[in-house]
Amino acid sequence: MGDIFIDFLRNTLPDDLVSALSDLLQNLENGDFEAILQTHEVQILLGHDNDERTNGVSLSEFPLWSDYIFHRLGLMLANRDEGQGTPVSHTAAYRQHHFFIVAIASMYAFLQSNVTGPPLPFSSAKILLPKDVSSDSSALQILRRDLIQSLGTDGEAAYKLTPNVELLCLADTILVCPLIQKNIEAARWAKLRIDFLHQRLLSEIAYSLQSSIYGNLEALEYQLLSAKSRHSSPDIRVHFLLERAAIHTHHGLDKKARADLDQATAERQFEFALTGLLGKRTKFQLQDYSQLVVLARSADSARGNVSNAHGNVISNDELKPGGAAHSEVETGVPKPKNLDLNDDTLLESISFTEKPPSSTEIKDESSLPSSLTSLDPANQPMLEPLDSIILLSLASSITNTSPSHGLTREETVPYAIRVLEGGSSNWQIYTQALLVRSRIEGYKSRTIERGLLQLQALVDQVIAETSSQESSSQVESDNTSATTFLPKAKESESATVSERLRYIFQLCSPSRWELEAELASRWVSLGGLRSALEIYERLEMWAEAALCWAATDREDNAKKIVRKQLFRATNGDDASTDQDEEKWEGPPRDPAPGDAPRLYCILGDIDSDPSMYEKAWQVSNQRYARAQRSLGRHYFSLKDYEKSAAAYSTSLKINTLNHTSWFALGCAYLELTQFKNAVEAFSRCVQLDDTDAEAWSNLAAALLHLRPAQQPPSAETRLESDTQHPLTIHQPKQNPRLDALKAFKRAAALSHDSYRIHSNLLTVAASTHPPSYTDIIAAQTRLCELRGATEGEKCIDEDILDLLVRHVIATSTENGAVDGDGSHDGSYDPRKPGLHRMLITLVDKHITPLITHSPRLWRTLAVLYLHRNRPSAALAAHEKAWRAVTSQPGWETGTEAQWNVVVDATIELAAAYESLGPRARTEGLAGGEEGEVVMKEWRFKARSAVRGVMGRGKEAWEGGEGWEKLVGVLEGLKGGGR
Repeated sequence: MGDIFIDFLRNTLPDDLVSALSDLLQNLENGDFEAILQTHEVQILLGHDNDERTNGVSLSEFPLWSDYIFHRLGLMLANRDEGQGTPVSHTAAYRQHHFFIVAIASMYAFLQSNVTGPPLPFSSAKILLPKDVSSDSSALQILRRDLIQSLGTDGEAAYKLTPNVELLCLADTILVCPLIQKNIEAARWAKLRIDFLHQRLLSEIAYSLQSSIYGNLEALEYQLLSAKSRHSSPDIRVHFLLERAAIHTHHGLDKKARADLDQATAERQFEFALTGLLGKRTKFQLQDYSQLVVLARSADSARGNVSNAHGNVISNDELKPGGAAHSEVETGVPKPKNLDLNDDTLLESISFTEKPPSSTEIKDESSLPSSLTSLDPANQPMLEPLDSIILLSLASSITNTSPSHGLTREETVPYAIRVLEGGSSNWQIYTQALLVRSRIEGYKSRTIERGLLQLQALVDQVIAETSSQESSSQVESDNTSATTFLPKAKESESATVSERLRYIFQLCSPSRWELEAELASRWVSLGGLRSALEIYERLEMWAEAALCWAATDREDNAKKIVRKQLFRATNGDDASTDQDEEKWEGPPRDPAPGDAPRLYCILGDIDSDPSMYEKAWQVSNQRYARAQRSLGRHYFSLKDYEKSAAAYSTSLKINTLNHTSWFALGCAYLELTQFKNAVEAFSRCVQLDDTDAEAWSNLAAALLHLRPAQQPPSAETRLESDTQHPLTIHQPKQNPRLDALKAFKRAAALSHDSYRIHSNLLTVAASTHPPSYTDIIAAQTRLCELRGATEGEKCIDEDILDLLVRHVIATSTENGAVDGDGSHDGSYDPRKPGLHRMLITLVDKHITPLITHSPRLWRTLAVLYLHRNRPSAALAAHEKAWRAVTSQPGWETGTEAQWNVVVDATIELAAAYESLGPRARTEGLAGGEEGEVVMKEWRFKARSAVRGVMGRGKEAWEGGEGWEKLVGVLEGLKGGGR
């Protein structure tokens, strides 16, 4: 059985068409694309033959071969008289579906020759192109060059050496035919696949293609996923969900990809868990430690319905380790070469000494399903192919989110290992698992060698499986070809075409040149610059070669490579110039290369020359958004924010989904104090990526500068990070400060370690009306945790803490009783949740340990202690506040203002002694006992404090206003003995 798309196509056809097209459908399913492309109708379409409709139509009349094919297709599909007894094979519906199958066969053949292999058994040029072109290598090279240039979109160039590009162009030309799009239900799905293949040929994401892809996805969602659709089925839904997840991952939309993977998992009733089990990872490890492992079992494996590579059903007993099917996976089913680790320390695979108990905790803190607790982690059963794809797609989406995070790599590698060690019944899935593992292993010293060699082995496999004599015709002038150190697999050791292509769109496997470029990038990261450059130069990826030189501070070589592609030799004669000494400062090449916009931008980056960005914008016919982004960045660095904002705005007219551009535009508007525009820019930013803490923070900063009358008038636009964090900003009657608070809260949740964001959150929470007291406490708590060790009490906002304490006291007093002497009745209950307890926790655990020299903080704490009916602690806080003031040097002979601060603090301390000293003690060992007071000698203490200050300040301040205040306090303390 082949691709699920063929089943979907069959289901959409009437019975008479299924019968008439049965041979074509069977050839398509078996991978016999040559038979489909050599039918008589196709020969007429391609111009190898003619009939009354196509006579006189010549290739020379059209600028492109694809235009020529499109014109002939229109003539062949034109309406003709069809009588009642017309055979099905002569109807318009038959012709349309016939050519549609031709398009699908061309698409599959293109993938076979560029991604999966084995080599095509035919020459696409000889079958598709006119004989005078296919027999002339120069004419063939020109035709293919023109086709590749026609695939350039939004200034992004398609890979210039794409083999057999005519296959893709034929498929695209047929699928854009209006009659086929209108009358064939499966055409939209096929067009989606063609557009995605086209997208992957480009150096960067093209917005126009992305819009087309997501437009088709939206339409297909109802057609394939809706329960009301007559063609929807569990298999089709799962295949489409996995294909859509691969598209999301390619475009960097990991959250959407994860949602589709979760839905596919639920549809398949697939159970898996990432958990930890005791085991050994190294050969010399004596003690078992917890090792990450993925436990997984396909739902069908429990029912004995797992199919092998040949479509045969395998029983549950055969799936167990040692069973017939399990051994078939290891020996009988063809699969790519899995290289051994061969490390002197690490084991080939983890040796587990523990089976998962029923109480094992997984990531979401729920217990493992019973179906997983019985699994032996070292010998798990083979997974269904779709379940293996789910695990590999999950690993790819996680890695895409944070590729350089060590913990992320540790979390993702078990997914690939589960697919590899369990075995896979599909060649391409096993290949993808090897690729995912090699990507992860390329970052660890013990596995980096195997990771690199495995990637090299996969490159060799793809080169061997996709190379043919005809495919090298595009590089005849270079005569350089890739070499492999692994022998090509024998036909008996390889997999069939249909098996390789069955899941290719769900896996999103890279093409041959993408794999080679990835290998070159790996060499660069390891310092193998020469090996990387050899690959880039052979692939004619001049931009990557230049970036490779620039990354090693050899910008002169980088400039030379780029200028050689864009300009002629200085003397105008490329052939006679000295290649080593030439600086390529002649006139621009005409026509410019397809990737000229990108090359001009690289040259502008190297020289910091904005004219190169302007040139890139010009040669792309004002479609290359990166040129304007580069201009915006250049002007922003020069603090020319008006020009920067204009450039970013222009780039966003081409690609409105570029998150980085919206962020930079918002920053430029902030600098220009255009806060309304900044709000709109950062709003789009968080719509595209609701996990960007900086964008949320900047959005809040812009909102703080808005008045309600300045808000944008649209009431429909909303900011939603997710369903749990809605933030409506375009409501004219809403307070922007409240919106800013919500934005800061979201930013703080995303960036838990940013003290600046929490500081802003604290300030804004205190400035709303009424203040958001719970947010104040949360922000101040986190600031103490982040900055307390380095800044001490400076991380505490004294004004806000005082506001918070007074609010809590006021609300508590209103709700509780007050004693006759004015003190609170002690209604605070530490067991009762609420704002009161949150404040006490903040003060006791975070603030009190940090206070050293701040009198105001001690006074604020004294007020709170008194409210909590802790007079001894309140008096101690007053004493510490007084000591903090009097310990400041120079007040005895300093300014009068300094002297007055000390006088006021001393008077306040004396008042505290007088007020709190005689009170009944409520704390400590003597707390609550009759006759025990806070401080018996409070008068003596008060007089001592006053006399001490007067003694130190007598020489400078005797007779002054402050001095007389202290004298008055001292007189008031004379009575009552001590």
